Amino acid sequence: MYPCSIQTLQADALFASTLQHSDDPSILHIRRAIAMALDTYGAAGCAGRVAQEFGDHPETAAVRMRWARATAVALDSQFVPATRRIPAADRSCSGEEAMAALPAVRSA
Repeated sequence: MYPCSIQTLQADALFASTLQHSDDPSILHIRRAIAMALDTYGAAGCAGRVAQEFGDHPETAAVRMRWARATAVALDSQFVPATRRIPAADRSCSGEEAMAALPAVRSA
């Protein structure tokens, strides 16, 4: 596999996604489209879809890739919110209580 930067990976995933430049997507929509494409196709699958499109439709693929690469570069300068942990609503099955419940579950 070729050396891959984060921007290249994002551009390939965005290219392989269903998101269109004409949709005027927000940063959130772009990030979701990239994540969904990577979940669906994987890095190699996204690169394969790029290659297939360049083989089938080189003119339109070049335009889409320019947009995908420019968008991936723009993502670098965007703020990424930190992940927030939300405590579980039901704490009855945490820690020692969960471990004590295991034998009962296994015997059932």
